[in-house]
Amino acid sequence: MQPGPTLRSLRDQPFELLLALEQRARDVATGAREGTGAQEWIGVAFRLGGETFLVARDEAREVMGVPASITRVPGARSWIRGLANVRGQLLPVIDLRQYFGSGETALGRNTRVIVVNHREIPAGLLVDEVLGFRHFSQQEYDAGTPPALIRCEHYLAGSFRRGSEAWPILSLRTLVESPAFLQGST
Repeated sequence: MQPGPTLRSLRDQPFELLLALEQRARDVATGAREGTGAQEWIGVAFRLGGETFLVARDEAREVMGVPASITRVPGARSWIRGLANVRGQLLPVIDLRQYFGSGETALGRNTRVIVVNHREIPAGLLVDEVLGFRHFSQQEYDAGTPPALIRCEHYLAGSFRRGSEAWPILSLRTLVESPAFLQGST
């Protein structure tokens, strides 16, 4: 990829400026970095207990606040908080900390629901806090997983390392397709 003219040099050429801005937006959308062609991995960072995790951006449909009304389902496991009506669709709300055996998530002003982007299995995962998007280069990927206090090692798909920090990647696909997750009744 060849670097184009600077935006400042195009300030008196509005059409060319718009074309350059559009090209840069396309480059960002495809993950290309200016001058390198390196691919960028983008994930949603969240906190669960005292630990931080990542989920791939394409595995999360949306992040939302905790629904005002969650209806408990009789006979469901304790980690299933209940069903919520989200824009006319029923969404099972799962307490992720409780599913991993790390206690119940206390609802607070930072508590969020990460809605899983899965074609067949709807699920909203209750987490302590969502920290936003995090961008990593592929060179920062490590196939190994760092030790976690929360017992979720079966669902980790590597990590990204930046300096002394390790960001474990929680695979939502592996999580929602696991037999333990699909066994929601007592």
